[in-house]
Amino acid sequence: MDQPFRMIYVKSNRTHNIEDIHANMKDQKVVICGWIEDLRKMGKMTFLTLRDSTGITQIILTDDVSKSIDGVTRQSVVKVDGKIQDTKARDFECEVKASEINVLSKAVHPLPIDPLGRLESHIDNRLNTRALDMRNQKTASIFKIRHHVLTTLRETLSKKKFVEITTPKIIGSASEGGANLFSLDYFGKQAYLAQSPQLYKEQMTIGLERVFEIASFYRAEKSHTGRHLSEFTSVDIEAAFMDYIDVMNVLEDLVLDTFKYVSENCKKEQEIIGNKITVPNEPFKKITYSEALDELNRKDAKLEFGDDLLDSHLRILGENHPEFYFLTDWPIKLKPFYISEKEDNSEISESFDLQFGYLELSSGGTRLHNPEKIKTRLSEQDLDPAKFSEHLQAFDWGMPPHAGWGLGLERLLTVIIGIDNVREVILYPRDPERLKP
Repeated sequence: MDQPFRMIYVKSNRTHNIEDIHANMKDQKVVICGWIEDLRKMGKMTFLTLRDSTGITQIILTDDVSKSIDGVTRQSVVKVDGKIQDTKARDFECEVKASEINVLSKAVHPLPIDPLGRLESHIDNRLNTRALDMRNQKTASIFKIRHHVLTTLRETLSKKKFVEITTPKIIGSASEGGANLFSLDYFGKQAYLAQSPQLYKEQMTIGLERVFEIASFYRAEKSHTGRHLSEFTSVDIEAAFMDYIDVMNVLEDLVLDTFKYVSENCKKEQEIIGNKITVPNEPFKKITYSEALDELNRKDAKLEFGDDLLDSHLRILGENHPEFYFLTDWPIKLKPFYISEKEDNSEISESFDLQFGYLELSSGGTRLHNPEKIKTRLSEQDLDPAKFSEHLQAFDWGMPPHAGWGLGLERLLTVIIGIDNVREVILYPRDPERLKP
């Protein structure tokens, strides 16, 4: 059935975002655009609430103007020409009296989810209609916070003299041994999707000394938990002339700076989400692997030195240490081939994980920079040194001592925002069950 209004091509010519409109602009003419959230007719007046990505306002339509949108649906896109005036509405400091309104795009009803969040939708339905889900102010606030987190990460690392790099995501060899890698045909050659920038970022310390990357990486791991993704965003650094203590300090500064910035500059988003972001206590506690083992064995975990810590073990530690803390000095046999051992004890590595309670957020350490030691470690882990020859050649060009870490952005965001599912903080999650949209 045809609608009474006509959709015609109209240039938006928007003069203001809604957040820019205020009571001191009384009688000023404005052109604003957005989505209709509510529409109610009272006698010869129509009251319309209009939202754009910056805010919401009330539009008053007289009977003659409202006729041009008779039959319009909620969430349709409109352009409003009007004048700012005082309002009696409690929720607005002013309103716009429309002289003209044009429908730019009609929303077809029923919509697959309620974008206002009044009717709760299952997360799968929201992910299937993610673009529409962005009109839910809670969802939008999560991604505005994500934006500010990324901005802060880059600013802090830049101030610390780190240079942003971009490494390949299609690689010709298994950079960390081949486990959990997606493989693909690359013009008749075997290729993989990178699970980290590890080898490339190490090589870049030769000339740039301090580097960082924030990018998507891939892990073919069939995990069905609220903290695992097949495509995830990793924040990585590598720094010449630093050891694991130095880069732990960089990581702690980075986390604290991020919390401070978001807590101070995202107050509106915190209110919408319903979570007040508080800055963590500093300094972060450091617990050695051996100390963690003692704690767990007091709970009858029956662990021996060299045993890996399972999720059940980390949950016990998380109950004892519910905030941020570093787990340091892991057994060398539990760490990748590029991690350095301690000078005074070859069974212990100069390594760490950053934990928030039971949740692992980051892993890092001091790297080996002696190619002969790396070859030995590769052989000990049943990896062929010949397959790493292109990487190892860089160590003959004057490789400095270096250290680094990788941090899972989505996991950090769940801590900042106070939710327990990483799918809430990434636009289009990829996991073993989800490949669309």
